[in-house]
Amino acid sequence: MTGNSSLPVSRVPDSRTAPPLRWGIMGPGWIAERFTESVQAHTSQIIAAIGSRSLDRSEAFAGRHGITAAFGSYEELAAADVDIVYVATPHNFHYEAALMALDAGKHVLVEKPIGINRAQAAGIASRAADAGLFAAEAMWTFFLPKFDVIRQVLDSGMLGDLTTVFAEYGEHFDPSHRIFDPALAGGPLLDLGTYPLSLITSVLGEPDRLLALGEPHESGVNAQLSAVMSFAGGRQAMMNTQLHNFTPTSATIVGTEASLSIDGPFNMPGNFSVHFPDGTRLAYEEPAGAHFEGLHFEAAAVASAIAAGRLEVPQRPLAESIRTMAVADAVRNQLGIVFPGEAIGSR
Repeated sequence: MTGNSSLPVSRVPDSRTAPPLRWGIMGPGWIAERFTESVQAHTSQIIAAIGSRSLDRSEAFAGRHGITAAFGSYEELAAADVDIVYVATPHNFHYEAALMALDAGKHVLVEKPIGINRAQAAGIASRAADAGLFAAEAMWTFFLPKFDVIRQVLDSGMLGDLTTVFAEYGEHFDPSHRIFDPALAGGPLLDLGTYPLSLITSVLGEPDRLLALGEPHESGVNAQLSAVMSFAGGRQAMMNTQLHNFTPTSATIVGTEASLSIDGPFNMPGNFSVHFPDGTRLAYEEPAGAHFEGLHFEAAAVASAIAAGRLEVPQRPLAESIRTMAVADAVRNQLGIVFPGEAIGSR
């Protein structure tokens, strides 16, 4: 073993210390419920309004969470008395909803993926920059305390020269789930695959070569895909995502001096360890958790950034969100996967 004999300490502050903003939520779905529960339990942020295309759904959501304002359209939510809009609509409405909020003068946090392709991700970033407003993708994994430690490990050179990243994510879904709906940009890539792709592209950058394999589902969406990527300097990555059943959802970052293995599910609160060739092991341990224990960190980081006058967050810069979508586009181009409103080659 060389270098440090211990792991860094997380620098993520208590989420309650972030200056409170007034939040409006577009879309009262599953992730909006989890976000609201986590933010209300762990931060001083104020969920001030909820908007949906159905007033009944908005009012029901508001009633469950003690939210004072409920609207029956996204337009009304964008015009409401809020500082920032959390876009939690279905994937293929993220772009339109984010631009609507930005055009209304609101900062935006857009649920992952930030758009359904690179062009949409870049469009949101451009519109936010032109307006002088904050924008970020809600890739909550990168805001977790353990990922702050992982980033410090990578930056310190503890692993040596990085050579390889392995990452995968599979789940089982009820047949009624929107992931099986082609009209809602279904399939595992945007729901699950954004996690391994985001990790790979955050660590290694954009690949110079990519080979993808895919398998269709009877519903008309993609059922499973895998990709092998090569990067400058001979580095490689492998990813798989599928909707057939649960997998370990693990990830490993390999370097010439050590390997870092993140316990599954790697995208949620939990443990990781660094392994050295001499058998030495450094362990990071925290209670395993899910969305309730983790989503509040992104809200707090975003609120702190906005209060400080910043237009982005270092945990998930817009350039990284755009890069991830560019790689997802490359995968889909090889497999002929087209989402609503797209044509092959238009991305």
